[in-house]
Amino acid sequence: MSNVSMNEEAKQTVVFSHGLDGEPWGTKVVALAKVAEARGLHVESLDYRGMEAPARVEKLLKFAKERARPLILVGSSLGGHVAASVSSQVPTRGLFLMAPAFFMPGFEQYTPVPGRCPIDIVHGWNDDVVPAQNSIRFAQQYRATLHLIDSDHRLTANLGEVCELFDLFLRRLASG
Repeated sequence: MSNVSMNEEAKQTVVFSHGLDGEPWGTKVVALAKVAEARGLHVESLDYRGMEAPARVEKLLKFAKERARPLILVGSSLGGHVAASVSSQVPTRGLFLMAPAFFMPGFEQYTPVPGRCPIDIVHGWNDDVVPAQNSIRFAQQYRATLHLIDSDHRLTANLGEVCELFDLFLRRLASG
């Protein structure tokens, strides 16, 4: 057991997975963590810096298997790919993905099949790293809720809107 209090252990947990060049407590994660904490949720953010995708998946998988309850997985870019990969292997309450790295050229066959849970995707129309079309394809294939906004890959210029969409997602999970 970790050094987390029993009260925190009993709460629903949101786990953040950052992108390739991101960090565990970057701007987006901090803003979204405040939304989750305001709803009484426990927040974790894993550090994947310097790790390739398979090692990131293994790290999140190990973390998730150590928890007794289904998790809410949140991922940005490569972190979205990691979260979706793990969601099919552990009990997952929901997936909130931001500009997920799906159907990337040369790696299409590695696009994960997500677990059976509610999925929301937020993607910027002006994303020059992961085309918005990739999230459209994924959302259509897996019946995910898709929010296309006037933003770029990082989504930080629209952080308030992303936080509102995350809050709406958490409200839907709580009522479901």
